[in-house]
Amino acid sequence: MSQKILVTGAAGFIGFHLCQRLLAAGNQVVGLDNLNEYYDVRLKLDRLKQIKDPVNFHFCKIDLSDRETLSRLFAEQGFDMVVNLAAQAGVRYSLVNPYSYAETNLMGFLNILEGCRNHRVKHLVFASSSSVYGANTRMPFSVHDNADHPVSLYAATKKANELMAHTYASLFKLACTGLRFFTVYGPWGRPDMALFLFTKAILEGKPIEVFNFGRMQRDFTYIDDIIEGVTRIMEKIPEPDPKWNSDRPDTAISYAPYRLYNIGNNRPVELLHFIEVLEHCLGKKAPKNLLPIQPGDIPATYADVDDLTKAVGFKPAVSIENGIQKFVDWYKDYYKV
Repeated sequence: MSQKILVTGAAGFIGFHLCQRLLAAGNQVVGLDNLNEYYDVRLKLDRLKQIKDPVNFHFCKIDLSDRETLSRLFAEQGFDMVVNLAAQAGVRYSLVNPYSYAETNLMGFLNILEGCRNHRVKHLVFASSSSVYGANTRMPFSVHDNADHPVSLYAATKKANELMAHTYASLFKLACTGLRFFTVYGPWGRPDMALFLFTKAILEGKPIEVFNFGRMQRDFTYIDDIIEGVTRIMEKIPEPDPKWNSDRPDTAISYAPYRLYNIGNNRPVELLHFIEVLEHCLGKKAPKNLLPIQPGDIPATYADVDDLTKAVGFKPAVSIENGIQKFVDWYKDYYKV
């Protein structure tokens, strides 16, 4: 059945792909984005140009921190569901411009929560991040483990989003689901991410900066797997869990209509191997500048996705070899390499 869905961050990497999938399924989609200059705005606009459905897709250039305009949008549109993907992203950038994280990730998310509760949205799905695991070292990362030791302001704001959403689920019975994404990559990806930066540098014959001397491990997750997981979770509206125990509180479930899931490939890859696969796809070796780990970075990420599999019968499966090749093919076509 067709639904009216708000997707924030619609010109972003994940948001753009999600809008396409939802429209293909026959939904009405309102895409919201502030088109900021954190990275090349032309890429964001070119993503939006790929969405060719003027009847069922409407784009709004709005900043989440603009409370009055956002409130009017909720009142006028009457959304069935909201998927909040808009955020100030980037671990390292949060060391440089911390206030932008407070404005977008905290105040902006509060405005989304208020819009949802005041206008009877039946399900809010929101993006969290594997960064919330911070100083945790037990692998794989589980949503049932404590994650209260973030090592970057970005991670702290994402953890705050989870707590804010739970509060609204508890107070106002707003059904909320948080998704902890693990290093998403693929065509139309973000230029500030490693795959994009490495590809550009290698093709230009420039050295790449390899942090933690290449010993970083990431649970790289292909964009199609992410979108499949998000769309399935959208239909899995959480209900209060009678198994929740206040004596031994589980952070992933609740007495309120609230749930947390990891979405990751469940197969961490060492950064040096990731680079080897990219070199093979490009047919070109990369000169490497090996550097120590940067402040705020997590040495390794590895997702436990058992809860996701049990809930919606899905587990990410695209291999790093296939995923990187698809990105390289897109990159060469888009930049006419």
